[in-house]
Order: sequence, then structure tokens, then C-alpha cells
Amino acid sequence: MTGLSTHVLDAVTGAPATGVLVSLQDASGTELSTGTTDADGRITSINDFPLLAGIYHLVFDTGNWFSDNDIKAFYPEVDICFEVDDPTRHYHVPLLLSPFAYSTYRGS
Repeated sequence: MTGLSTHVLDAVTGAPATGVLVSLQDASGTELSTGTTDADGRITSINDFPLLAGIYHLVFDTGNWFSDNDIKAFYPEVDICFEVDDPTRHYHVPLLLSPFAYSTYRGS
């Protein structure tokens, strides 16, 4: 399986962050595709095209999600920059989100 997926978890409640808009961008900031997290906080495939080797950004619209959920927060967006080094593999980039901190890691 190849491609790119993400999962956003509200680290305060432990619940999925449903309805977060996510943009996939190339290194120059050009938007390549978008998606919105589902009821489980996931986007199973944000791209419908092969990712070539290179630098990409996943930009999470956390400001609107926090606002929609009446949460006062510090981060209006989260930009996770990552590198695809092997286009034949699947990349999973999760986001653990809270109003005043976030964390990410390379998932499987």
C-alpha cells in the first residue's frame, strides 16, 4: 500500500478530532489536495496520486476546529513538514492535539 494518511486525536479528551480540514502541500506551498477528518479523526488517503520523493507539508486547520468546538487555543494551524524518501511505501502522519500543545510522529 502506498500513499498518505493521517489521524487527529484530541489529546485532552482522548476522542477523535472530527471535521479537521487538512491540506497537502508541496515544498513551495502549492496545495496538492485536501481532506477532512472523518468520525474516527482519520483521513485514510489524502492523495489520489503517487507521492514522489521530496518534501511535503500537511497543514491542519486547527483554528477553525477549536473555534467550532468552543475551545480557546493557541495554535490556529499546525504545519507538519516531512520528507518522502521511498515513493513505494505508505506514509502515516498522526497529530495529537490539545489547545496549547501538539505532537506528531511517523506512524505505520
